[in-house]
Order: sequence, then structure tokens, then C-alpha cells
Amino acid sequence: MTATYEILGLRYAVMEERYHFQNFILPVDDHASMDPMDFLLFAIRGNGHTIVMDTGFSPESGARRGRSILRTPAQALLDAGIDPATVTDVVLTHMHWDHAGGMQYFPKAKFHIQAAEMTYCTGVCMCEPFLRRPYDVEDVRAAIDALYSERLAIYDGTKEIAPGITLHLIGGHSGGIQSIRVPTKRGWVMMAGDAAHYWRNIRLRNPFPVVFDVGRMLKGYEIINSLADGPDHVIPGHDPLILKTFPPLNGNKEIVRIDLPPIT
Repeated sequence: MTATYEILGLRYAVMEERYHFQNFILPVDDHASMDPMDFLLFAIRGNGHTIVMDTGFSPESGARRGRSILRTPAQALLDAGIDPATVTDVVLTHMHWDHAGGMQYFPKAKFHIQAAEMTYCTGVCMCEPFLRRPYDVEDVRAAIDALYSERLAIYDGTKEIAPGITLHLIGGHSGGIQSIRVPTKRGWVMMAGDAAHYWRNIRLRNPFPVVFDVGRMLKGYEIINSLADGPDHVIPGHDPLILKTFPPLNGNKEIVRIDLPPIT
């Protein structure tokens, strides 16, 4: 590896009132116990690039689903010294409301997405209320607007978007979810996103219940693990342990340096 990057994990919301059975298909310990969820977005920067992974959700979309925020995703980035108004590249891992609900924060960005995800969120599967539930039509419209204004890059599988940084089609949680592989000073890090919401999902091979294809989700765990330099190099999308595992940025405990070794 020649180019290496800094990776930031930024928490902007938290859902305390969440139960274990909402996060795992198979019971582990007390299936009715509390199991909070963090909402994070991630930023990759270095070598002249700043790439944001997902957009988070807006206060308005959160209110529709009973979710409150600690700060907007835009403010979380500003707290890390990143102005979303100047970001030129945003990876949309998938189009679920809490990952694509803040495209308006990035007026100059090109958005990167998998063809399978665009096909899924605009296709026949959306006739099923269960499969449509994690999507907001406003976000899908925003992606189509970006497409027609030449601000949406669509890929079919693995794609390098900056030196050493690659996108990988995983699937399972949605029709075309993708993860990001990033070279860092501590090795290859796989930003799994919602291909694995919690470390326990992937380490115990216990899938998250919001799923389109369980078989592909389980196969995705194998792909993610094979591309990372170890279990601590796989970063899930919503695990509160992320903020407890990695060192904070300049003492800000809501932002951590995932490119650095774990502190616990």
C-alpha cells in the first residue's frame, strides 16, 4: 500500500429505546433486553481527497419515524473540520432513509452508488410494503435528480474511486448495498456499513432482521472479512461500541479515528 487515509466515525443520533430482537434474527442472551443503536456517518480523508460515506438523515425525516438527532449530519462533519458544502464525493452505500436522507447537505458532491441498488429501490420490489418501508420516496427522487444532473455515478460491482479506495457490492440488507475498502496505516479497513449493523451480526453470523436476502447477507460477511486485515478492521454501520473502541478526534467523544488502533 502506498496511499493511506484517515477515517472518521461521526455520531449524530442515537436510538436508546431499541431491543435486542430488533437487531438479531436469532436470540442471544435476553432477546427482549435493551440494545441501543447509534446513527453514524463516516469520512475518509487524505491524499487530496475527502470522501463521505452516506449522508445520514435530516431532522424532518427523523421526525417522521420518531427519531431525534444530537446534531445534523452536516454539523457533525463541521465539528470534524469538514464542510459538507465543499465535499465532492459521497458514497451512498444504499438508499435507506437513514443513509440517503441528507443529500441536500452536499450541493457540490457526486454520489456513488451501485446499479443493483438503484434498480432495487425503483423497481418491482417496492410494490411490497415490507421491502419499501426503509425507503423514503423523497430520497429516491433526489437520487434520480442527481442522475439527470450528472451527479450520480453508478457502478456494477467493484470500483476504485480514489487511489487504493474501492467499492464492493455486497447485497443482502438491501438489493445493492455496497461497502468500502480503505488502506490505512494500521492496514486494510472494511467500512461494512449496514452490510453488518453490529460487530455481533458479523462475528456471530447472526443477521440483522431488516433484510432482503439472508443468504446474500451471510455471504457478504465472508466477503467483508476476506477484504479486511482482521476483525477490528471491519467497521459496522450502527454499533455504539465504535465510539468506545477507537480514540476520539481532538478529545471530541462523538468523533473517533477509525484509522488508528483500538484503545480497548
